[in-house]
Amino acid sequence: MYRQIPNILTLMRLIAAPVVAIIITLSTQPLYALIALLIFAIASATDWLDGYLARKWESVSGFGRMLDPIADKLMVIIILAALMGTALASPLLAIPTIIIITREVMVSGLREFMAKQDFIVHVTLAAKMKTTIQLIAIGFLIGTFIFEQDTSYAALSYGTGMIGIWIAALITAQTGIAYFTSAIRFLNAQK
Repeated sequence: MYRQIPNILTLMRLIAAPVVAIIITLSTQPLYALIALLIFAIASATDWLDGYLARKWESVSGFGRMLDPIADKLMVIIILAALMGTALASPLLAIPTIIIITREVMVSGLREFMAKQDFIVHVTLAAKMKTTIQLIAIGFLIGTFIFEQDTSYAALSYGTGMIGIWIAALITAQTGIAYFTSAIRFLNAQK
């Protein structure tokens, strides 16, 4: 039974993403923002914990390997989309959001296509870094609403989140280009 805990944690992350988005969409009042941030932080921590436990208990499964990146992508995409419906919506947030969502959808399609070609698109360290930075940046952006809007704490949280999301977007674009370059090389070698 305990060997299913990693998959249960991943499923909880899948459920947490829309819950956080709904909370943010309904209200960005400090109490709601705090609840959203706590749920988001716990869900984000399961990204590390589920993999650690699966390896430790030697219970890595095909289901878990498939579901884990989906949960990561949904956490990022759904919550960024929800943030675009708040007072944070601006070109400054929209541009990295578009870069991140575009890359995530395209790389998912690439992985599916390349799997049919017997080529596995492996997750790189840079891609793992990208996910970590995205999650931290989103946490800071949500945290902006916990503080009164005109305080230095809100400004610090917002600034940190925006810097983080732009760094994540740049890494996101770089890893997406690297994945596509690798796939093109493989396909050209097959001719």
